[in-house]
Amino acid sequence: MRMETRMNAKTQALSIPDLETVYDVLAQAIDQAGPEKAELFLVKLALLNANALAQPETVRQHIQAALQDL
Repeated sequence: MRMETRMNAKTQALSIPDLETVYDVLAQAIDQAGPEKAELFLVKLALLNANALAQPETVRQHIQAALQDL
C-alpha cells in the first residue's frame, strides 16, 4: 500500500491556480519571517515538505531543478 501511495504522489500535480496560491502564501510567509529569518524559514519548510514527500531521490531532483537558472 505504501508503494502505491508513493506512485500516486508522483503522478499528481497542482493546477496553475493552485501553484499561484502557493506562491502567494510562500511570498507572504517569507516577508513575515523577515530578511534575518527567511533562510531558516525556507530550510525548515523544505525539510517539512521532504518529510511529507518521503522520497529522498525526488527531493534531491527537486533541489537540483531549483538550482537551475538562479
